[in-house]
Amino acid sequence: MRFIAIICGVLLGGAATAQQAADAVAPEAASAGRFEAISPPVAAALEAKAAGRPVKAQKWMVAAANPHAVQAGADVLARGGTAADALVAVQAMLGLVEPQSSGLGGGAFLVWYDAATGKVTTLDGRETAPLAATPRLFQDADGEPLKFFDAVVGGLSVGTPGTPALMAEVHARWGNQDWQSLLTPAAELAEAGFPVSPRLAELVAGDVERLSRAADTAAYFLPEGAPIAAAAVLRNPAYANTLRAFAKEGAAAFYGGEIGKQIVAAVQGASQPGVLSEMDLAIYRVKERAPVCAPYRGHEVCGMGPPSSGAVAVGQILGMLERFDLAAGPQDAEVLRLIGDASRLAFADRGRYLADSDFVPVPVKGLLDRAYLKSRSDLLTGDDALPEVAPGAPAFDHALNWADDQSIELPSTSHVSIVDPMGNVASMTTTIENGFGSRVMAAGFLLNNELTDFSFRSHVDGVPVANRVEPGKRPRSSMAPTIVLKDGAPVLAVGSPGGSRIIGYVAGAIIAHLDWGMDVQQAVAAPHAVNRFGTFDLEEGSAIEPMAGPLQELGFETNLRALTSGLHMVAIGENLSGGADPRREGIALGD
Repeated sequence: MRFIAIICGVLLGGAATAQQAADAVAPEAASAGRFEAISPPVAAALEAKAAGRPVKAQKWMVAAANPHAVQAGADVLARGGTAADALVAVQAMLGLVEPQSSGLGGGAFLVWYDAATGKVTTLDGRETAPLAATPRLFQDADGEPLKFFDAVVGGLSVGTPGTPALMAEVHARWGNQDWQSLLTPAAELAEAGFPVSPRLAELVAGDVERLSRAADTAAYFLPEGAPIAAAAVLRNPAYANTLRAFAKEGAAAFYGGEIGKQIVAAVQGASQPGVLSEMDLAIYRVKERAPVCAPYRGHEVCGMGPPSSGAVAVGQILGMLERFDLAAGPQDAEVLRLIGDASRLAFADRGRYLADSDFVPVPVKGLLDRAYLKSRSDLLTGDDALPEVAPGAPAFDHALNWADDQSIELPSTSHVSIVDPMGNVASMTTTIENGFGSRVMAAGFLLNNELTDFSFRSHVDGVPVANRVEPGKRPRSSMAPTIVLKDGAPVLAVGSPGGSRIIGYVAGAIIAHLDWGMDVQQAVAAPHAVNRFGTFDLEEGSAIEPMAGPLQELGFETNLRALTSGLHMVAIGENLSGGADPRREGIALGD
């Protein structure tokens, strides 16, 4: 594998050239021969991103959050591997170079289009609550919810990781390459060391206090007590050993082997001990679930159903908007009003009804029923912002007496979109939840804090919350890996990190592409305007910022803030076109 000398302005969304990015690599690393100059295809991808152009290809395309990971996937595809093979290589590398966002200690959702059968399959690799967990897991002695970060940091927030099992399942179903070959590049780079990206260095510097609470975590991210610096060479021999065990033993290394024992020991020995056990690992399974598809502008928008709220909420937003003409674009206050209030209505339903459908009845069909969405969209026919929103009453053959959930889902996560030469398409969103997860490390990788995606309250005024903690349950997620089809064929693969704002980012990118005619790079770079609970978040410093005044005149509260999505989109047609979000350090690469 060609090790890439990345970094600096391009990776932070600046206008630096690819050569400037190459020149910014640590001189001592380059002189020691550990890294080559960036390859011509990667240089071209970096320049296209900096210039706001999509990357074009004919055979295959991969878009992910770090050039090292993209190159790992590209190498697999170039030698004839499938999108499933590439996905394994990309995830293994992301866990090394972007450890704060995803990795072997987390979980993921995959949407897969199989070219041979024309079938869309969704696989649930979400974490599960330990068998010893109770609905009061995140409550104090008086039954009051803990403060968020009091619950996050330590072992209490760690769910059973699902990513290793998902990687193995994907390869077993759809891979054609040798398993070991897919993990070796990340293992070799972990041993040799890689240059720390500016984004990783910045995030470490901003989280020193929490990262310092666990000895292994502090030793890795805060060597000699100081945060790792951009362009410094970071080695992770423990992660290399883990990948080699994974390559030799498969998922059994995690779910019944020595690595699993290390995970449990780290969780139970943390400053705030958790209740994860070896039995929780042993019984973990990836679940195939029915894809959730919703029509929009002559397309089918397909994604992951519960325990994800992503596909349902995206489908509801688009379903409510389909009757309206949005062609005036994002600089039109009326268009933003419609999108914002449709999102608010979807989030009201999400807070009431969406949870793990293995544990609670979820009215997915009712929520996406055309008649129901028509009744909800009728609320949008006025001239001003809705003064308030409430959950609707979708049809369902079960009582739906649930209280509203207000769980916090903070932005982190990563997304990968891949198309292979055979026409298979993979859209996977992968996470450890909050940046750096639980801040607990085991075997060279960070462990998730996914259990804090559950509601900290089990009941409200005596009424149960659907997304409460229960043993073996999977916490609700907003991850929305998506494949859009037209006449049964895939035309778009898209997804993003961003906590609960993922839903708005993905819906917005689809609208930008299908309604506003933006190419994939324009769509992922378009300024964000996201409304979940009433306040319109507008991306500060962007072209959307002047819309604050007109939106306020319509009755909205507005908030200017950074909205750091990480959209990766591939358009599929006669040729392939890839786009990578300029707000993060990823690229799209194809041939």
